[in-house]
Amino acid sequence: MRIPARAKFLEIASVVVCAFFLAVQPSAGIRAAQTSSSQSETPHKTKQEATSTSKSSSHTSHTSTHTTHTTHHTSTAHTRRVSTHHHRRRPLTAHEIARSRKLHAAFVASSQLRPMAQQLATLRSPAAYAGVTAYAHAHTGEAASAAYLALGHAYLLDHKYTDAVAEFRNADREGTALADYTAYLTAQAYLQGNMLPSAEPVLADFIQKFPDSIFVPQIPVLEANLFIQEGNPQAALGVLNAHKAEPIANKADFQLALANANRMAGNATLAQQIYTHVYLDYPLSSEATQARVQLVSAGVIDSMSASQRRRRADALYAAHRYSDAEEEYRSLAKSPSFDDAARNSMLVAAAACQWKLHTLTRDELERLPDTNDEAGARRLYLLMELARDKNDTDTQQSIVTGMETRFPTSPWLAEALDSSGNMYLLSKDYPTAIRYYVDLSTRFPKSCESPHTGPCSNYAPSVHWRAAWLNYRLGNYAEAARMMDEQLTRYAGGQEIPAALYWRARLYVDQDHNPAMAAKYYRTLIRVYNHYYYADLAEQRLTQLGFSDSDTLTGSAILDSLQPEEIPELSDDVPDQDPHLVKARLLANAGLNEYIAPEIQAADGADEWGSLAEAQIYASYGEAWHAMRLMKRAIPYYTSAPINAIPLAYWRILFPESYWPWIKEYSEQNGLDTFMVAALIRQESEFNPGAISYANAWGLMQLLPSVGRDLARHEGIHHFETRDLLDPETNIRLGCIYLRQMLDQFGGHAEYAFAAYNAGDNRVEDWQAAGQFHDMDVFVESIPFTQTRDYVQALLRNENIYRDLARVETQHASNISTPAPSR
Repeated sequence: MRIPARAKFLEIASVVVCAFFLAVQPSAGIRAAQTSSSQSETPHKTKQEATSTSKSSSHTSHTSTHTTHTTHHTSTAHTRRVSTHHHRRRPLTAHEIARSRKLHAAFVASSQLRPMAQQLATLRSPAAYAGVTAYAHAHTGEAASAAYLALGHAYLLDHKYTDAVAEFRNADREGTALADYTAYLTAQAYLQGNMLPSAEPVLADFIQKFPDSIFVPQIPVLEANLFIQEGNPQAALGVLNAHKAEPIANKADFQLALANANRMAGNATLAQQIYTHVYLDYPLSSEATQARVQLVSAGVIDSMSASQRRRRADALYAAHRYSDAEEEYRSLAKSPSFDDAARNSMLVAAAACQWKLHTLTRDELERLPDTNDEAGARRLYLLMELARDKNDTDTQQSIVTGMETRFPTSPWLAEALDSSGNMYLLSKDYPTAIRYYVDLSTRFPKSCESPHTGPCSNYAPSVHWRAAWLNYRLGNYAEAARMMDEQLTRYAGGQEIPAALYWRARLYVDQDHNPAMAAKYYRTLIRVYNHYYYADLAEQRLTQLGFSDSDTLTGSAILDSLQPEEIPELSDDVPDQDPHLVKARLLANAGLNEYIAPEIQAADGADEWGSLAEAQIYASYGEAWHAMRLMKRAIPYYTSAPINAIPLAYWRILFPESYWPWIKEYSEQNGLDTFMVAALIRQESEFNPGAISYANAWGLMQLLPSVGRDLARHEGIHHFETRDLLDPETNIRLGCIYLRQMLDQFGGHAEYAFAAYNAGDNRVEDWQAAGQFHDMDVFVESIPFTQTRDYVQALLRNENIYRDLARVETQHASNISTPAPSR
């Protein structure tokens, strides 16, 4: 069957209890909509807008029913600073201890509210409102207060401001543990509901009543905006001027309020200066958009510095806000201060936005002047991309040849060469792809992120490696070895280095018959890139060669200069009595999730333990996916860290064991490795049972409804509906059957099956037809889609990490249960 190829998704809130309401970011591994446009493929991304995914994976060799695993080397070369002891912190004051105890009592009292409040915050359905209302009426004190706060918060989100205020009053009557939240949200309801006189007294004494609240820095701006709405700019200026020396004055909302107050007070010149400051210096903020409206209304925007306005437009473009950027570029093109060259540059930039938005036509682009500057180079690059989209190779080659002559050092030539190489890579014309890749790495030999002189391109490391690899695939082993050596010396530290080390070692064995030198490369790979896909392969190769896995240096300056990433100090010593942390847990009970992170970050020492504490809150009520996502952002280097370099509390959030009885049961029924299934779920949905991709793949193992129906019918599941895929047990049951089918289809090879799960079995069959793969590692490195290649490697890596964690925890449990010998 055909499976969609792209692997980015947007998850939507599900009907399951506790589904989280924040937008979910893309995760490698979700099957998504298949598209015929070449723009959809990973190799087609431009370096200016795309950051490639690091190859941070490890490998294990699979058969259909058995997994062979080599225990990961625990490299002492890693710089480890793991802390499980108490960090030196400021002792809590008596006031803080008392506040913590009060908050803890409220947390305990309202613990049963949490699933209902979370559902209310997510769905805000009549049933959800009714459930929380019933809870509030059935309880008193802090439990009731938290429930009324949850109701008011939901009504505020639904823009029912009068109802929100009524519930906040009920919350205030029943308890005071979250009194600052009640007051702040009450003020928001008054302001958003245009009940301005009622908001004024709430804001006026907020700081005095709640000096420790996280909302204190926001109050001056709220007060100022209230006075502005009431037509009292002098009062607004009085509030703002009193705080001009504080850090809050550097915020965009403060500056916009200051500009609005000055405009209303008649200080037009000063107001315009501040609007200009907001517009130019906070280009991605909503306040900048509002400032622009005022500057256009005043007729002064065209008199602003063109270079400053260009920086703002470029910032919008870099942030992928292409519609806003196009508007700015076209506005700039109308500026009377621009000459023809500058005006044309803006129009070409606007055309680039159109291309990103898939609205650019060749006729529009050809009407722009063909100039001999960077705008002209960019125009030709865009024409080349349009030709590539049409698979018009004659026009594509002609344009690139012309650019090489006219714009030999332009970054747009680098873009064109990279895109052209990718075009021929996907069409399996490897010699032509090599030609374009080598041309790029020769003309632009250094990455712009490294010290360099002369032309540079951030594509240089990746295209150089692609050329080296394609030479290997074509049997040009001497050239491949030369380029791999060059990769190690020229681009040390790049994400291609693990592959370069591994395949250079393979060449030392297979072509140079020098296993001793190969062992040095394998050992370096293991020492520096623990847990990577190629590190595990290197361990297996060392064993086959009869060499030990030694930590010693090699004596090679190039190899010994490679060092593992430093692992910063991490603490699992979470101060459970900190009032901010206890309050964050109470906020989770009330469904006020958006305030959990800022509340924790207000705590002393939160930079050391805050991410773990926040993740543990979400994990404690089943949101493993949210907890995992937080931890991935907090410690992105975990993929190269030895197990003992990071406390187990972090690992268990990064690699959850949710639904483990079902994973184990249905894995065993289908002859699957339990860790393999867990790794796939982690990659596909991050253990979010309510995940639904934009390609309409559902649940933990991201099954398409059509696949689910077929499998359910085969399994004798009657009255199956698509929403049943959101049931964790059903999804795991059917997903394991589907994974078994994929493995059987591809001879039990997990690498083929994983690639098919991600990119579609038809694509894998097409890649197989490109040539015989004498080893599975050759196939994996040959996958032309970066995203799918990383997906396969990540699954194999994650499977091994799950296994390593299980072994470590078994050893830990054994040590605890074994009594110490008597002396």
